[in-house]
Amino acid sequence: MNWTLARRAEKMNPSVIREILKVTEKPGIISFAGGLPSPKTFPVEAMLEASQRVLTQDGRSALQYAASEGYGPLREWVAADLAKQGMDVSPDQVLITTGSQQGLDLVAKILIDAGSRILVETPTYLGALQAFTPMEPEVVSVASDDEGVDPANLKGKAAGARFIYLLPNFQNPTGRSMSEARRAAVAQVAAEAGLPIVEDNPYGDLWFDAPPPASLSSRNPEGSVYLGSFSKILAPGLRLGYLVAPRALYPKLLQAKQAADLHTPSFNQRVVAEVLKDGFIERHVPSIRALYKRQCEAMLVALEREMAGMDFRWNRPSGGMFLWARLPEGVDAVKLLPRAVDKGVAFVPGAAFYAGQADQRTLRLSFVTASVDQINTGIAALAQAIREQQAGGA
Repeated sequence: MNWTLARRAEKMNPSVIREILKVTEKPGIISFAGGLPSPKTFPVEAMLEASQRVLTQDGRSALQYAASEGYGPLREWVAADLAKQGMDVSPDQVLITTGSQQGLDLVAKILIDAGSRILVETPTYLGALQAFTPMEPEVVSVASDDEGVDPANLKGKAAGARFIYLLPNFQNPTGRSMSEARRAAVAQVAAEAGLPIVEDNPYGDLWFDAPPPASLSSRNPEGSVYLGSFSKILAPGLRLGYLVAPRALYPKLLQAKQAADLHTPSFNQRVVAEVLKDGFIERHVPSIRALYKRQCEAMLVALEREMAGMDFRWNRPSGGMFLWARLPEGVDAVKLLPRAVDKGVAFVPGAAFYAGQADQRTLRLSFVTASVDQINTGIAALAQAIREQQAGGA
């Protein structure tokens, strides 16, 4: 039997991160590679109690097919939560998705034709590139700095693009955030050019000392699709996310959702709605922020100590799960990885996150799943691997 693959299937590639995670499953590996939230933050008891209430009170409905748009009370919660952030959203604009990754897939299906141009940050989220690429777009990188995309460069590339994909808060992979001034400038350029924005915000609640500025979507709601997630504030295994879309766009996104999986699991939605209904998030998320802040600070201290005297540079994120680093000249992150793994530590080479010309010296470090002791040991091992790589040792 000869199977003929569709052209889009040939453009699908395995996740570099998922492949690296297989390596980190070896005993004794300290992993700074995965974009996984800390399991210490999962509210197991609250989920157990909510599951029991859902099954006891309305178990048959919870286990039945449900509306493609999502569970009504959960959509209402999302709209109310976004209102606290300055967004004017109606529940009928909220579509519950099977993780925010599905939101990216739905956006790709309804907004991208073969050859159409889309814009992304430099670097950008690998999962978004995976979702967009099968639709065969021309993906154009917009020059970016420590605050995200450069408005002047964006202005020169905006004409004719279908949309720009942005992560303004504690971006994956870099951990950087857009300032208020940068958001205002980017929103203005996009509005003047008629350029839609796809705003992805899975990390926005994970700030350390102060919340980020208002969303890009709040500045031009009719020109934006907003993606959110419950994975980082509750648990990723639930596979619950959401998107908010203008009413003119929503029906097509809904149709794409129906074609993909009919609806997001109704039991999961009801359990989460039950957990959220009494203000649980306001009590729960501060503990996540405190944990991640401690671990981020531990990694920054370890980097200062272990990388002393070395041309190794890194940023200082104000929230989220990642920091971004650049190796000394002549050291390639992809080539460094096997040596680091041999020493018991793993990271993600940065090259996978570039849509255009990659910086081979960059890498992403996640600080949220390792203990402080593991961070200290892992960063020391990474420093030793870099020095050996520089020296050309075996």
